[in-house]
Amino acid sequence: MPIAKAQPGKTLLNGADHTLIMIDHQSQMSFATKSIDATVLRNNAALVSKAAAEFKVPTILTTVAAESFSGPIYDEIQSVFPDVKPIDRTSMNTWEDQRIADRVNEIGKGRIVMAGLWTSVCIVGPALSALDQGFEVYVITDASGDITEEAHERAVQRMVQAGARPITSLQYLLELQRDWARVETYDQTVKTAVANGGAYGLGIVYAKSMFNASEGH
Repeated sequence: MPIAKAQPGKTLLNGADHTLIMIDHQSQMSFATKSIDATVLRNNAALVSKAAAEFKVPTILTTVAAESFSGPIYDEIQSVFPDVKPIDRTSMNTWEDQRIADRVNEIGKGRIVMAGLWTSVCIVGPALSALDQGFEVYVITDASGDITEEAHERAVQRMVQAGARPITSLQYLLELQRDWARVETYDQTVKTAVANGGAYGLGIVYAKSMFNASEGH
């Protein structure tokens, strides 16, 4: 019989074990995205960015044809990482850009978490490429989108079949926090959840306002 131990599973993420890559969250890519509402997508991109910044996750920002066609990366992302210059590419597959490979190697993490537009092209390409080279890959599916729901879902299925692990934006934040007694990140985690956590954030506001509640005790 297995022995239960009070410790996290090996596949759970923490702030020190992965690199986050935010891919092509740009206006032109968003116009044709129909699998998720643009307002929800922007909110989720902000949530992921804030979570990564709070937990000091090494983050790569990348765009495609930013000045000639697709426009700048969402301000919801860039404002969180004002000192990170997006790597602008011509390749649809981020992983085929040598600058990205160099940065991934420089950071030196074996796990890659990614999100972006569109799921079936700009996420499938790097996800399958990274998996093929021995990296563990996590895809934040609700901070990604595609031209149809089917395109998004088939892309997620394809990546899962190859070994990628799908997660959501709020799940990413809470998995990094994982224990409300972690006081060094508690306040910012709650602040991010209130600002970008939808109904869950409203619940926090209500509980703290009405009962002075706290998750830590």
